[in-house]
Amino acid sequence: MTYDTLMLWIGQFGYLALFFALWLGIVGMPIPDEVIVMTGGAVTVSGLLHPVPAFLLTYLGVVSGLSLGYVLGRYAGTPVLERLRKKKKMDKAIEMSEKLNQKYGSLALIISYFFPVVRHVLPYLVGMNKMSFRRYALLSYTTGFVWTLAFFFIGRLTAGHAQEIGMLIYSYGLKLLWIPLAFAAGWVLIKLAQRKKLQEGGSIGAGEQRIGS
Repeated sequence: MTYDTLMLWIGQFGYLALFFALWLGIVGMPIPDEVIVMTGGAVTVSGLLHPVPAFLLTYLGVVSGLSLGYVLGRYAGTPVLERLRKKKKMDKAIEMSEKLNQKYGSLALIISYFFPVVRHVLPYLVGMNKMSFRRYALLSYTTGFVWTLAFFFIGRLTAGHAQEIGMLIYSYGLKLLWIPLAFAAGWVLIKLAQRKKLQEGGSIGAGEQRIGS
């Protein structure tokens, strides 16, 4: 699937295109999750999709894809993992996932969201290790919500540049983690400044009314 194909899917199938593009990420979609999520945010600016349902279907696509990995790991186990090791890119991701899991335990699920491919491998490993689904869902779904919200919001801010910026974040991972944080901080500061201006305007108006009376 190319980026143009993704946009064509969104134009034809709307919200479901975002869900299935992310749900199929477990089998290695050519377009990174970061780009798909940001594109979901970008198309809500153009009016092609509404923000709330677009975000919800995007979030469900993210957690459904990762949950599929957990289920496969829990019930398919080692044979699938050994088959994945034969692929060079997957072998490195599996090795990193195992190191994160050994070092951080359950918290590795949270950390894995910031590493492409690893984010899909970790659920498989914790499933193999028989982590309870309740604990998996608590950690993965909560982190997934924050992760999806951040990239969806960046997509809305960057709009037509969602593909380029998404690929940069995908390529450099944690080295560019400051980008979503900077956007989020900037948005909060702008909103606070606007609110303060409105409050000051209201105070001035109330003061003038008291003087006039």
